[in-house]
Amino acid sequence: MEEFLTYIREFNAVTVCLRIVLSVLAGGAIGSERGRHGSAAGLRTHILVCVGAAMTALTGFFVNITFGLQGDVLRMAAQVISGIGFLGAGMIIVKNNNVITGLTTAAGMWATAAIGVAIGCGFYSGAFVATLACIVTAAYLTRLERQRKRKVSVHIYAEANKIEKLGDIADAIRENTDDDILVETVSAKSKTDGSIGLYITASDKQSATTLRKYIETIDGITFAVSE
Repeated sequence: MEEFLTYIREFNAVTVCLRIVLSVLAGGAIGSERGRHGSAAGLRTHILVCVGAAMTALTGFFVNITFGLQGDVLRMAAQVISGIGFLGAGMIIVKNNNVITGLTTAAGMWATAAIGVAIGCGFYSGAFVATLACIVTAAYLTRLERQRKRKVSVHIYAEANKIEKLGDIADAIRENTDDDILVETVSAKSKTDGSIGLYITASDKQSATTLRKYIETIDGITFAVSE
């Protein structure tokens, strides 16, 4: 067993292929879970990020071993952690100054890149545990967080068919309700073309029935239900 572990940590054709395959599996596992939550960065994006990060780490080792160049073999890989920010920035959207979406996806992309670097360096145990942690966080902690909020808040799910008016819809909801209200955009549950879902979370001071009926009257809203 010790000999096997030593072998897979070495740099050779077999371990290069192993690390690329593992990066595909790790990125795919995290991306699949994010895709089920309606994230724009799903299976393919996370796989590409993880494979790219792993290849960057592998390239550093290759250059060092093949050409005998002295220096930090992880210098290239280090740039991945900072450079992945351009993808994360593209995931974060600020709407109407106080509605922010995409933070979890952006953080997941950054974590996936770090996992890819770990795999490329042969740090298999750390990459495995980190992958599990990311999946558990995305799959289960989101549900726990929503359940906790439901105990003290009013939740309404609505769908809009006029995406270009989302800003006006959100403004209309806030202007006629308490200040303590959050409007989040999600994938439409109805799967209707051109529709987008809205999660409205208000303080328990709000009447769920009154809030739902008001939301239904807003231009662009197709329906609203209490959750």
